[in-house]
Amino acid sequence: MIRDREVKRASNGTDYLNLTLERKLEYIPARLWDATEQHKQALIRRAVVKVDGVVTVYRQQKQLNIQRIRLATDEDPVTVAELISKPGLSREELWHELRMIIEEIQDETLLKLVKTMLGKKEIRERFTTIPASKATHHPYYAGLLEHVVEVCQSILQLSLIYGTINRDVVIAAAILHDIGKVAALHDPFAPEYTDEGEMIGHVVLGVELINQTAQELGISMDEPILLAVKHCILSQREQDEGATSFVYGPKTKEAILLAALDQLNGRLNSFELMASHAEERWTYSPLFKRKMFTPDND
Repeated sequence: MIRDREVKRASNGTDYLNLTLERKLEYIPARLWDATEQHKQALIRRAVVKVDGVVTVYRQQKQLNIQRIRLATDEDPVTVAELISKPGLSREELWHELRMIIEEIQDETLLKLVKTMLGKKEIRERFTTIPASKATHHPYYAGLLEHVVEVCQSILQLSLIYGTINRDVVIAAAILHDIGKVAALHDPFAPEYTDEGEMIGHVVLGVELINQTAQELGISMDEPILLAVKHCILSQREQDEGATSFVYGPKTKEAILLAALDQLNGRLNSFELMASHAEERWTYSPLFKRKMFTPDND
């Protein structure tokens, strides 16, 4: 799939396409020289294509020089979702797992809130297909759903150790902590931020969605357990990469636990993605701002 494309002018005066191709979490820089007007019109972002070419090294980076390229047809056994999915990830299995986790909530108010929000077709469809981020962590089809399930699974385990944690609050908050991304990101196949996502941010958008649903259900905005959940969401990140969405620092045990596990899960996923594409024993990571040890790619 064409992830990004840009028309550029070569030194000989002809136009070429500078492309980024994506296939199962592999991003391949590619160039199509002497691009025709037909190429420019057909080869757009999100287009699924079949490509033949030669891999070369340009400025110490691999690059595919395209020799032949065409749009995929109905006869090609591939879908966009398959091209941008994490190998082995099943949206259906993750959704089944999340539904089981939802049933762990004992508080009737929170259970009704979560079920109502995820029961809305438009929210559920986006929640189960969009990535968790454009590039930082879980940046693939159904990545948000995977991230939420993994955070919830960690919380279920740690709540057994920290017995004074309010499980209902932290489970509900974990399920809904990134719900605002259904409004902040559009298009699961080539995600970009919406105007609301850029100007307001997914954290505040998420709380707005929660308030809207609570009002529909007749839940008071002053309900203590609802305030506890919203605090967890508003304070989920106060470190470096989350600074743009940070509102308040965690002030409860539940908020501390969610913030820690949210960041842990995101960072470990980022590391795994980086390591899977690393070609050397030590790889510099812009996210971690240092070289990271990736010996499996020697």
